[in-house]
Amino acid sequence: MTLRLPFSFHPVLLAAASLLLVGCAAAPVDGPRPGVSQVDSTAPLLPSLLFPGGAERFEAWRCTPQQDLVTAFGERELRLWSAHGAYRLTPAVVASGARYQQGDLSFWNKGGDAVVESGNGRLDCSAAMARSSLTREQRPGVMFHGRGNEPGWHVNLAHDTPELSLVLDYGARELTLPYRVTAMDNAEGRVTLASGLSDQPFELRLEARACFDDMSGEPFPARVTLTIDGQTLRGCGQGISP
Repeated sequence: MTLRLPFSFHPVLLAAASLLLVGCAAAPVDGPRPGVSQVDSTAPLLPSLLFPGGAERFEAWRCTPQQDLVTAFGERELRLWSAHGAYRLTPAVVASGARYQQGDLSFWNKGGDAVVESGNGRLDCSAAMARSSLTREQRPGVMFHGRGNEPGWHVNLAHDTPELSLVLDYGARELTLPYRVTAMDNAEGRVTLASGLSDQPFELRLEARACFDDMSGEPFPARVTLTIDGQTLRGCGQGISP
């Protein structure tokens, strides 16, 4: 029997790539330089579910029917990511184990087993892998880190200015570029950034969705899509809190 849950799960492989709050506001830079699109003077505030919310690690879960989830257990909430959404659940009373709930969506776990239930069905899950959350100490000055494979690349968004650094082609090429926010959907946890330079266009999309590194299988709370120089690169990432 096909289970339909309110958070629109669909089957995904653990190795396949697959968050909701604040927007951005800043004063424009006076007199943009030639070749530079008008950008804000400060970095935007990214949706909160791109971040671990104080949790020390992310956990991957394999569920039946075959669906893959990512969780981050904080002191006062559980953050849950699926292939199609992200959710914040609060603690609920339970006789044993730990239970979290948002409306009719609940997550109960004890040890390495978990049950996810809603008004439309149930998932039986097992813990698969955990990864420590990236910290500002590990990535000084970075508020979001994304990375992908084949070819290896990564991107870092500065925490104070609308600027990002790109390392492409297994480290053979490095760029530091200004960006502007072209779309921000806080409810869906989606952000789209575009280049602030007319002679070096790119687009970077961040989405609050369960994502798994396609080489290591490590869990992340965001899908990252980078389009640059005619290439579309896909990977995973996470926001890094101060």
